[in-house]
Amino acid sequence: MTTARHPTHAIAAENLTKRYGSIEALARLDLPVPTGAIYGFLGPNGAGKTTTIRLLMGFIRPSIGRASIFGCDTWHDGVAARRDVGYLVPPDSLFPDMSGRSLLDFAAQLSGRTPARRATILDALELSQAALDRRLGTYSRGMRQKLALTAAMQHDPALLIFDEPTESLDPLVQRAFEELLRTCRVNGQTVFMSSHDLPEIERTCERVAVIRGGHLVAEETIENLKRHYRRVAEVVFRGPVPASLLHIPNVTLVKRHANRVELAIDGDIVPLLRFLAAQEIDDLLLPPPRLEDIFMQFYGDTAQPVATSPAISDRPPSRLKPPDAR
Repeated sequence: MTTARHPTHAIAAENLTKRYGSIEALARLDLPVPTGAIYGFLGPNGAGKTTTIRLLMGFIRPSIGRASIFGCDTWHDGVAARRDVGYLVPPDSLFPDMSGRSLLDFAAQLSGRTPARRATILDALELSQAALDRRLGTYSRGMRQKLALTAAMQHDPALLIFDEPTESLDPLVQRAFEELLRTCRVNGQTVFMSSHDLPEIERTCERVAVIRGGHLVAEETIENLKRHYRRVAEVVFRGPVPASLLHIPNVTLVKRHANRVELAIDGDIVPLLRFLAAQEIDDLLLPPPRLEDIFMQFYGDTAQPVATSPAISDRPPSRLKPPDAR
């Protein structure tokens, strides 16, 4: 791995825009991904995540703006940009007549690197040597996902780009994959991953970007996002609810039933805790902020996915072979 030679940002998108006629799939995206970070890219289906990844991989050309990987333009200098990248190929696009072992060997040849981590990754993902001798057409979707992950990671690239990496994996294998990501962090590798599994992102990523309708709506560390989150507390008073509760800074009454109240807290929770310390209460529920709750604040029930043209696929090319040099 060659991270020592790489600049501060593994990925940089500047005003990155993709239009299909009148449809704007991605709009003016500015995104710096620090070298050595595990970085989450969040959004529902149609938000622009896969379009962004296709632009980063040089599979499609930006309408406006540019993207670079380790300082190399992903469209005009695509071969150099992808030289130290491991990309998760969609498992359904793997060659069904190849054996698992042949597919991994083919992927290693394309990378031009020795698959030094193959055995470790296969063991962690519970993909046996016997399975590698079988045709991919006999694999389950979960097995194909494991093989695609191994193909992306086996040559120890400086940057890993994953679109829904744990899709179709069982929970135990998901946790094993998370351990592999932590090893990547220790080794100084960069991981850029989109996912619908918000608890997974919260467990593994230091920083996230949230995209909605093709627009970036947040780019923060997870800890900073949690500080901005409106928390909810539930309090059961032993006696009547004190009227002075309504005068606590940053606290709003959401719901009340007898001596039980639900409160929304914007910002510092210390004023509420000081107030409750002087009261007689039977119960207090103050759950920590979750990334899932924060994510829903950006979307809510009114979120609308980006319109997509039925004539345009939002998936990467259908085979493992990389695109031609740009």
